[in-house]
Amino acid sequence: MNRTFTIGLGMLVTGAAIGAAAVQTLHAQAKPPAFQIVEVTVNDQDGFNKEFLPVIGKVQQQVGGKFLARGGKTVSFMGAPPAPRIVVIQYDSMEQMQAAFNNPAFKDALVIGGKYSTQRIFGVEGLAP
Repeated sequence: MNRTFTIGLGMLVTGAAIGAAAVQTLHAQAKPPAFQIVEVTVNDQDGFNKEFLPVIGKVQQQVGGKFLARGGKTVSFMGAPPAPRIVVIQYDSMEQMQAAFNNPAFKDALVIGGKYSTQRIFGVEGLAP
């Protein structure tokens, strides 16, 4: 019985070590999320709402973007205030965000948005999970 216990304990310890190594490997392979930050100054609110917002919302969904903030209240705590409208979109990775920005439908949407607003768009890589 002592021998069975020793073998069982050895198998448990080995299994735990293999599991821990696998989890560590998966965490090392996980890419950090990326965030697209958009500063928007709307020049024509009616056109922006009717022609641009529906298109960009659909395109962001197609390319895997997830809106985290979309034109809510902004507060400046230090320095010059940002543009009146701030949008934050999350992507799974910097590569996904870059692919979204290069997508023809995304570029077409930006042309529409450019008729009704001025935008400054940049990305930032988040922290790894």
